[in-house]
Amino acid sequence: MSTQTTASLPLDDRKPLSKWTLYTRRFMRNKPAVAGIVIFVLLVLFAIFAPLIAKYDHIELDFLNLGTPPSIEHWFGTTASGNDTFAQTAVGLQRSLMIAVSVSVGTTILSAVIGTAAAYFGGWTEKIILMVIHFMMVIPSFLILSLLSNRSGGDWRVIALIMIFVVGWYFPARVIWTTALSLREREYIHAARYMGVRGMRIVMRHLLPNIGSLLVINFTLGIVNAVMAETGLSFIGFGVKIPDVSLGSLIGSGANTITSAPWLFYFPAATLTLLTVSMALVADGLRDALDPTSAAGGRA
Repeated sequence: MSTQTTASLPLDDRKPLSKWTLYTRRFMRNKPAVAGIVIFVLLVLFAIFAPLIAKYDHIELDFLNLGTPPSIEHWFGTTASGNDTFAQTAVGLQRSLMIAVSVSVGTTILSAVIGTAAAYFGGWTEKIILMVIHFMMVIPSFLILSLLSNRSGGDWRVIALIMIFVVGWYFPARVIWTTALSLREREYIHAARYMGVRGMRIVMRHLLPNIGSLLVINFTLGIVNAVMAETGLSFIGFGVKIPDVSLGSLIGSGANTITSAPWLFYFPAATLTLLTVSMALVADGLRDALDPTSAAGGRA
């Protein structure tokens, strides 16, 4: 009897790829998505290490260089007060990332639990949750966010909590509810119910894991939305306030001097653009990689 090596085995007899290996291969074939994640990692490294190598602190004033353009001493120039724009941009990116990631994690978890619970329990629970969601969707969320953030005193932690619990959760919850409606009729959900498993345990152990791909995409897009919301708030003066800085507050102050000192606007604006574009590319790549019906990811 002749032996058969692994290399000569038919494709159907070889060990199948794991789910995450398949997702990774599909994602890595998407060149813009790979470029996006590289840019995002570089921005994170810049936010972490740039304040450590900067010659000046973001609060420290250099009275010998007031409103000077980029130079060897101040790589991104200085403000009219003598603040180092390089250090301010790095700290502003750091603060914006902290707000964006915390808000995205919080809204993803909250919307996932609320959306799946509404779909599973149905009845009055579903009606009340959807009533609240639809009511919140017709209210100008940015107006509410502005009014509440103006009372926060510029504390980024309070702003993040407001963005999570007031305006950030209801639209993703509506999308998750729609997706979970089809899952609640699956056989394994009925089997778990007949076996006496409690409702919230079914939601946490069976419904949520099966919409994991949607949650990953929501988390990625949530970072973009949180950054844009924080930027808009800080730009109009309702967000992070001095002595703390964010990309939005830097862009807002730089917009007033764009003709006389354009570097105060362009460096934070370029950083913000790179951040949002990179996360949008990553989200697009994740959507194609996790969607089995998408042809953009190529063949495994």
